[in-house]
Formats: sequence, structure tokens, C-alpha cells
Amino acid sequence: MRNILSQKAYVFIGLLLLSPCFFSCKKQAESKNDSSPIDQLAEQYYGHLRKSYLYLDSITGERSQRKVESYFLQSRKHFKMAEPILAFMDSENYKFLNQPNISKIEEEDFTDIKIKSPKGFQVLEETIFVEDPDWKSIGKTAQLTAGRLKLLHRNTSFDFVQPYHVLWMVRDGFVRVALTGITGFDSPVLENSLTEARYVYAGLQETLVLFKDQFQNEAVYEKAFQELEKSIHALEGDFGTFDRYGFIKEHTQPMLGIWNEVVADWGVTFPFEEAIRNDATSLFSDQTFNISYFSSESFEDLDEEKVALGKRLFNEKAFSLHGDMSCATCHLPEKQFTDGRKTAMGNPRNSPTLVYAALQKGFFYDNRSGSLEGQIVDVTTNENEFHTDLDHLQTIAANNPSYAKAFRALYESEEVLEGDIRNAIASYIRSLVPFYSKFDRNMNGLEETLTADEREGFNLFMGKAKCATCHFPPIFNGTVPVTFKESEMELIGVPGANDTINATIDDDLGRYEVYHTEERKHFFKTPTVRNAAHTAPFMHNGVYNTLEEVIDFYDRGGGAGIGIALENQTLPTDKLELTASEKNALVAFIEALSDGAPGNQEGDVKQMAVK
Repeated sequence: MRNILSQKAYVFIGLLLLSPCFFSCKKQAESKNDSSPIDQLAEQYYGHLRKSYLYLDSITGERSQRKVESYFLQSRKHFKMAEPILAFMDSENYKFLNQPNISKIEEEDFTDIKIKSPKGFQVLEETIFVEDPDWKSIGKTAQLTAGRLKLLHRNTSFDFVQPYHVLWMVRDGFVRVALTGITGFDSPVLENSLTEARYVYAGLQETLVLFKDQFQNEAVYEKAFQELEKSIHALEGDFGTFDRYGFIKEHTQPMLGIWNEVVADWGVTFPFEEAIRNDATSLFSDQTFNISYFSSESFEDLDEEKVALGKRLFNEKAFSLHGDMSCATCHLPEKQFTDGRKTAMGNPRNSPTLVYAALQKGFFYDNRSGSLEGQIVDVTTNENEFHTDLDHLQTIAANNPSYAKAFRALYESEEVLEGDIRNAIASYIRSLVPFYSKFDRNMNGLEETLTADEREGFNLFMGKAKCATCHFPPIFNGTVPVTFKESEMELIGVPGANDTINATIDDDLGRYEVYHTEERKHFFKTPTVRNAAHTAPFMHNGVYNTLEEVIDFYDRGGGAGIGIALENQTLPTDKLELTASEKNALVAFIEALSDGAPGNQEGDVKQMAVK
């Protein structure tokens, strides 16, 4: 689609960047307004919303493609400048406005299934920048998008906002740029991501200026402002050749440290933690995430004794009906907690790794479980796995004196409860979050060993190859930054056999089997690519044996590229046109995501800090 864009679009993008002082005069705009910084922040936000929807209003009824393209780009600019505030204040409406151009399916239960057609900026981008625009459709989408912005303008209140909220907004803003903004995630046609990232940073600078008097130490203010300025300049360049590795390492990572300095300078304390820990200084560390955010229970750190008990239970074969299977039967540490089989023993699907499994909101390939504890229920009752019930687990543990003693000490109950058994096993799995691969160590400045191919591979993963639009860093799975509230599923058209000539879709219907939603046929959760160099074979059915085969599949456009026509394929059907050297670089990067040698997941590789 990108090849048939109006050439004038790129001229407009360039002209926007030439606006006088747009990226360089913000510091001089320090307000002398007597109103509070929070009130000024609200006015700044309302102002960007107003400009954004007024430009969209101008699209309705317009038939000049040149003008419509210009109005869209101007509207998008102000949307992006408001993004850090908007996404924080109303995450659901932000998702509506910035959603991809694919149907959204919400399945609460069998009686509450909603299928929503996409709306918002991405839909507009994909329908405006074509050779023969559908003006009626464009006008309707522009009107609906503008209406949502007007709703936000009328109904967003800043009465509750405190300084710590502002700090969260700022951090979310620059972290979102790094993890999704520079990947083309929300500008799939124009690939205008770098320009839009600069708008986000300009909005962050506006916010910082409003709160200058909040700083006790002016040097901290200057340091923060200058880093934002450096980031804006670093974001100049071409989407295809942009050094994303260098930007994240040299700007996003340092900005996290500076942000913590601002927190200390303001004397702010946070009432709770979201997905990313409030004191995180890296996006690629075992101390980045608040693991309890992904759990049904709240805890500050994992309990070392619960983890140890969970490890013993993980290896307990007596939990299965015939005493011949434990969790470790299909999830071996020496194979990065997979089993190396095409499909698991007695199971029609491939065994996924449990490393980083704690950092997601959905479990199993079809997302049918919402927690690790819930997943264990399914494994226990599945006739192809433990083939028993929770009472059996409870009986086995209660009759083992060593287990019973440990449960009494750790869970403060005279009885061994099945819920505590599941929690102990889940605690062990939650400890498998090392973030200690070669890539992580280089990102954190612990070593400088990344090769040119590995660095290029990351840049391709985040850019041209579009891998990161589904496998989001830093976990590189489908759990969407920066809120990490949803683990996405995709339809990519995986074949039943490794065949590019007479390929047919695999028989497994995936998510469809959960609620029988027709539009969910063949949808599967996006897994992590961390440690993928040691977890072959790949895909839910183990159809591909090598990373090279997987990359070739994506390079062709997924199922569509091998003759599998699926109406709801979410993977772009365009060929990536990767060169042989680019494919090799992608493999090199994925190999650099390995947490130590196979078999040393619990030895050479650090586990998450436990108390």
C-alpha cells in the first residue's frame, strides 16, 4: 500500500517540521500564568484536543486530496502532542482513537460477545493516502473520530490529578515512544513514526515547562529538559534506517534514570505501582516489572521459600492420575521450559516456554485462562495431562509430611489448600523472569559485545520487518505496552504443514474453540521470542523447525503469501522483501535474546530477585 501513497503526503510531513520554533522554542514559552500547573496542563491538553478535532472537522465534505492529507497530518500532530495525557487519563478512548484497522472482538462470556468495526486515526491513514479515496467513508470516520475527541474535551476532569500522576504521564509518554511509537505500530502506511515521536516529546517538554516551579533543584529541571531536547534531535532521520537500538540505549534508558531524579527532587511518593515499577531504571531488567501486577494477588516481592516449594511441586509426578507426569514433563529447564517436541505428549499443541510466562494477561495459546493459578486448574483436569481434579492435588500434598509442613509455615493454614498449591507453583513460574540475555546486558551497559548483525537485527525487528508491532519489547510477546493490560491474539495463517506450494490452514481453530466466535477462527496468542533460539519447533503446531523458516513465512506475508486466503488475517499481507543478510541479522538478534546456555536457566541465569 505504501507504494501508492500520494507523493504530496511526504511534502506535507516535511512542512510540518518546518513550523517556526516548533521543536526549539518551547523553553522560552515558560508561562507567567497565575493558575496552577495542573490547571495549565488541562488547558494545554484541551487546546491540543480542540485543534485535533477541528482539523478532522475540516476533512468532512472536503474533496481535495491535498487538503485532506494536510488536515489529517495536522490533526494527528496535535493528537500526538496530547497523547501522554490522553492515554493516561482515558486509556479506553485512547485505544479507540489509535486502534489498528482490524475488527475488535470482545468476549466476556457466551452471552456477551461484541464485534466492533475499527475507527480512528489508523483507519483514516489507510483510507486517505491511496490513489482513489472513498470520500464518503473518510468523512464518516473523520466525523466519528472528531466526535470522540470532542467527548474527551467536554468530559475530562483534572480535579483528581496530583504531581505523581503527571510523572506517570511523562514516563508513559517516552516509554511508549520507545516500545511502540518508533516501530510503525500506529502509522502503518505513512511510516511517519519518527515525526510523530518528536511531537510526543514536544508535548512532554510543554508539560515540563509548566511544572518548572515544582523543581527544588533547577539543575534537575535542566537535565530533564535537555534530554528531551536531545531525544527530539535523535529522532530525526529515515524510518527504514533509524537506529532504534541506539535511541533506546542512549536516550530512553538514560531518561528513566533522570525521571527517577525528578521523582526524588519533587519529593513524590506513589500510592501504588502499575506494570512498570516506580523505581525502574531500565526497561530490560529483572527489576523492571511489578510482577504482582500480572497476578490476582498483591505482593512486593516473590517469597523465596514459596518459589522453592513451587519448584518441588512443579516436578511432582504424583499429582497426575497415573503418577507419570509433572509440569516438568512438558516444560524442561534444559530446553528453556519447553520439550522440543512438535506437539506436547498427548496434546495437539506445541509446549510454550514458561520463561517470562508471568508477564502476560492471558494463558494458553487461545488465552482461555486469565492467570497462572487458573492455568494450573486446566492442566490438572485435562484428560491429556494430569487427568484428575484439584482434590487429588490436595490429597497428595497433604499426605506428604514435607509438603504439609512447608504449607503450614508459608500459608499460615493448618490444612493444605488446593489454592495454595496452585499459588506455590505459580510463584515458581513467576520467578522465571531473568532479563539477562546478551541483548539485555548490552542495553544495560554491563558489556559492549553486541555484534553489528545483532544490532541490525534488532533495528529490523523494530522497523522494516515489523516484528515489534506484535512482539512488543521488552518482553517481546503480545502483551501491549505501556499498560500491559492485554495479551493480544493474532491470525497469521499458520499452515498445517511446512509447504509453500499447496499450503492449507492448520485444522486447529484456536480461540474459536473457547466461545465459538466465527471471527476468531485460527486466532492464537502472540508468544515471546525470548529464548526462541532454544525452543524449536515453532508455532502452535510446531510446523517450523528453524528460525529461518519462521522468518521466511513472515517475509512472504504470512498465510496470504503461501496461498492461504483468510478474511480476518491480522498480519499485513504485503511481502517484507527482506534480503538474505537481513534475515540472517534477524536470526542473530533473536539468538542474542537467549538467557544463558540451555540447561542453565536456574544456574548461570539470574532469576527475579526474591526475598
